[in-house]
Amino acid sequence: MTEVLKPTAEQRDSLHILPLCMLPIETVVLRRASLIKNSRLETALEFFKDKESGSGQLTIKELPDYLQEVDHDALERDIAKLRRLEQMPSFDVYSCRISLRALGIEVNDEEYLKLSDEMLVALSARMQEFTRPLIAQVFGAEIKGGEDASDLIGMLRNPDKEEALRRLNMLAAELQVQVSEIPRFIEDYGDIFLSLAYFRKCLDDVVPVLDNFMPWVKELMETWMIRNDRPKHRLLGNVISDLSDISGSITGRFESFDRKTQDFWSDVSAARFAEVRKLITDHHVTVGGVLCGLTMKMTHWKARFTKENPGGPQARLEFIISEILPGLDRIKRLEQRAAGTR
Repeated sequence: MTEVLKPTAEQRDSLHILPLCMLPIETVVLRRASLIKNSRLETALEFFKDKESGSGQLTIKELPDYLQEVDHDALERDIAKLRRLEQMPSFDVYSCRISLRALGIEVNDEEYLKLSDEMLVALSARMQEFTRPLIAQVFGAEIKGGEDASDLIGMLRNPDKEEALRRLNMLAAELQVQVSEIPRFIEDYGDIFLSLAYFRKCLDDVVPVLDNFMPWVKELMETWMIRNDRPKHRLLGNVISDLSDISGSITGRFESFDRKTQDFWSDVSAARFAEVRKLITDHHVTVGGVLCGLTMKMTHWKARFTKENPGGPQARLEFIISEILPGLDRIKRLEQRAAGTR
């Protein structure tokens, strides 16, 4: 009996892991592996990972040499698929929905492209700011909010007050749908803003690390070794400038999402909701790519250097050159292109 493998909660909630068990991969041994992004934003195949053994990785190019006792025709088809997947800038579920569809690659189960229950709980507080105006629209100010989309659907299917029913009819009219279609709108609304809450969490997690990383680099720039080496001083200044620009720009994108959301609730209409939905979904892949890149770099830095062991000038310089610089220009280009579409 064939074992059915499923993505773990950690994998589903990650920006940088794509478990191959969720895709129609023919080579059995590959189904246990994951595509991952490293701190250089290179894509590799990870076959195992634990504290004692570390991470067992291969590049896609190395696969034929290591997997010789398999169906070579099937392996070639899988490698062709992996070559397309490695171009994706992020492996979060929202980027995957868009990118896999664009690549013509199916998913074994659509449930795999949803966040885990654990992440939904973690995002519940963030979702309140999106559910609150919706509840107020139908039930009035006396209901505080905080319910998730499924709770809202139940409430809206069975409004127990005349005022709620009146408001529900008004909302349906504004959205140009039948009252019976409101639950589907709620599901759509909930999923769109769940994605926004997820990406905001990722941004909120990485920004404090970036804020600690910048002074760490500036300390290096003030050392005698770097002050007297203009090319290296300029290089480090460019790293700080690029990271500041990227961080500021992507934060500005989220502010733009907020403004559009507020505009929608100030003047509810089908056209405005379509505009908000398109704005957010059009940015899923680039937001995911930028956050994936920043997160992987800062995670690697945080694991390598600590307050107790901040590293000397040479160790810091080598780390920045080998781990921070590779792929940084790619993140910058991705964010610049996205910023131009706001």
